[in-house]
Amino acid sequence: MVVDTGGGELFCSNCGFVVKEKIEEIGPEWRAFSKEEKDDRSRTGIPTSLAMHDMGLATVIGYENRDAAGRSLPSSIRSTIERLRTWDGRSQVHEPVDRNLRQAFSELDRLTDKLNVGDAVIEKAAYIYRKALERGLVRGRSISALIAASIYAACRDTETPRTLKDVAAISNVKKKDIARCYRLLLREMDLKMPVVDPTKCVSRIASRSGLSEKTKRRALDILKKAGETKTSAGKDPMGLAAAALYVACVLEGENKTQKDVAEAAGVTEVTIRNRYKGLKAILDI
Repeated sequence: MVVDTGGGELFCSNCGFVVKEKIEEIGPEWRAFSKEEKDDRSRTGIPTSLAMHDMGLATVIGYENRDAAGRSLPSSIRSTIERLRTWDGRSQVHEPVDRNLRQAFSELDRLTDKLNVGDAVIEKAAYIYRKALERGLVRGRSISALIAASIYAACRDTETPRTLKDVAAISNVKKKDIARCYRLLLREMDLKMPVVDPTKCVSRIASRSGLSEKTKRRALDILKKAGETKTSAGKDPMGLAAAALYVACVLEGENKTQKDVAEAAGVTEVTIRNRYKGLKAILDI
């Protein structure tokens, strides 16, 4: 395939078949279009995002009284532009929906920064919250609780290993309230969440408890065998991953107690002991 940058076409070099025409130029501009932007050749501004209350498409009227060519505006137009500026500022967040989104996405930005999650989770959480707002689920409920539930739902949907306890720890909302809002989102929006894979929790627990790479790989093998024999069905993924790591520690001779692994995973020692028995039966140890 050959790209013709002059004609904006993508075609086959053998038969000449045009696969795509009018390809957009994504490189920088060759020149700037005003004196103020002589060093800036970027083609666009910031990317649009669902996690902004206006999706990044806000109207901004500059404060310099100059036109696109850099010439000063005549005095007859200046008063009109000043009036437009005033109304533009007043109309930004006076709608109740805009005010709600601005408050919610400010909280979203704060929580996702503390949780250290990627852009995919942020965009998905913003999408879920916007849909909840459209259906009127926010009315009479805490914005903080609903945005925290949206983040947890986005983490579950993208299979990012973050627990409900993690989300509750970094927000000012009780775990019980977040769980209630999460169940509401699942019920009213008919969301289908994938089952959490316990192998994705192993790295996190291993790094928290300071386990070696060899132990971690052994734990992944144990979980793979558990998945093949359907032993992991219906079990808490974090508890199962912690138990697999503890079994790996025993097999590899690493000096870690059940308490150490349980604290790193955020589960109880009883959970690890119960899961340990099941894994022990699979491995015949």
